[in-house]
Amino acid sequence: MELLLGIFSAFGLSASAGLNAYIPLFMIAVIARYTDWFHLSAPFDALINPWVLLLLGVLIIVEFLADKIPAVNHINDILQTFIRPTAGAIAFAASARVLTDVSPALSLALGLLIAGSVHTVKAAAVRPAVTATTGGLGNIPVSILEDVIATVTSFLAMVIPVIIAALAVICLLLLTRWLLQRSATP
Repeated sequence: MELLLGIFSAFGLSASAGLNAYIPLFMIAVIARYTDWFHLSAPFDALINPWVLLLLGVLIIVEFLADKIPAVNHINDILQTFIRPTAGAIAFAASARVLTDVSPALSLALGLLIAGSVHTVKAAAVRPAVTATTGGLGNIPVSILEDVIATVTSFLAMVIPVIIAALAVICLLLLTRWLLQRSATP
């Protein structure tokens, strides 16, 4: 079960990196630094460094703004063609390594493919279609929606494994209680 949850978490984080490279990395870093849900192992523990957290926060703001300015958003997508798949590879490998024993090389490759695929659909299909059909007016709302989806997906990818583990413990306790009550009654 832990393996499956770790893989789902890794897939969700790398997919959200295809929309915004820095949001999932920032979420991983913040949750690893300020909670006990999991601990990043080397070399991914560098993400929890306060300077890296600050840099990721600044990069989130820069990408957020660049993606809202007409023409600049297309240049940003070209630059992000290399950054988003790399961020997805790091997000997948960092989260998969925490919860599973998946090979780091396989994790990096899967994260690269997932984030790269999401980015390609966004940059080569969705955004040009939105620009063409709305004269560019739809790019800002679509960009905001992408940021919201990346944030929610990253958060859920990190939190749902914890929620599922807690529900499993609660169910086990309730089942144990029920079995004890049943065996106590004549």
